[in-house]
Amino acid sequence: MQLVIDGICKRYENKGRETVALDGIDLVVKKEEFVAIVGPSGCGKSTLLNIIAGLTSPTSGEVYFERSEDEINLPNISVVFQEAGLMPWRTVRENINLGLEKMNISEEEKRNRIETYIKMVGLEGFEDAYPHQLSGGMKQRVGIARALTTKPDLLLMDEPLSALDAQTRIVMQEELLNIWNQEKHRTIYITHNIEEAVYLADKIIVLSRRPGRIKSVIQIDLPKNSRKEHQSEILNYRETIWNLIKDDAQQAIKEDIDG
Repeated sequence: MQLVIDGICKRYENKGRETVALDGIDLVVKKEEFVAIVGPSGCGKSTLLNIIAGLTSPTSGEVYFERSEDEINLPNISVVFQEAGLMPWRTVRENINLGLEKMNISEEEKRNRIETYIKMVGLEGFEDAYPHQLSGGMKQRVGIARALTTKPDLLLMDEPLSALDAQTRIVMQEELLNIWNQEKHRTIYITHNIEEAVYLADKIIVLSRRPGRIKSVIQIDLPKNSRKEHQSEILNYRETIWNLIKDDAQQAIKEDIDG
């Protein structure tokens, strides 16, 4: 089963003025593939993710799973946003359980999944803590565990580490890579951080400034289980991608300033 993004366009109208956010996005994401999307501010990265998640409708084009005849179940999609979005009256365990409540699985299976992912994201000992008792990084771990417990066919992540301090962000990058190496979920990951994208992804989609179009597709030819040992190669990839984005990023900033 592969995810197909076919000719996605998105236009907005505001006071009679049309804005084209995305224009002709075509992309295929295979099973167990980690795809990062980068580009200048306002290029439509989050809009594209919201369309893939079914939270926003495209103006034209479609998103669908191309399934074989023996794949009859509807695909399961989980989303992790910049803010963890935890319910303050629920404990860590209860927040993680949220995604499982409507699933047709036994209570024992729910408990087993919750305990498995609490351990996987490093929250053992905090099962009964409430969100106000957690750090920013810990809250985001809860959000990631909640998304993973449903065993998604597609995991969507919209800048999940951008609100964290630099040290916590580095730790969480390593945690995400470790989790992916264990679970290998098909993932689409939105980020402004090019080095983060290179560290985590198999493939990077570079979008142009508005209207967002695919400017380049970069394959990251580095082993996923030893990325930390390839810092010089990561920096080389970052430089290549920055050179693709630089002019668009500078122009986007100028347009914001000019209003």
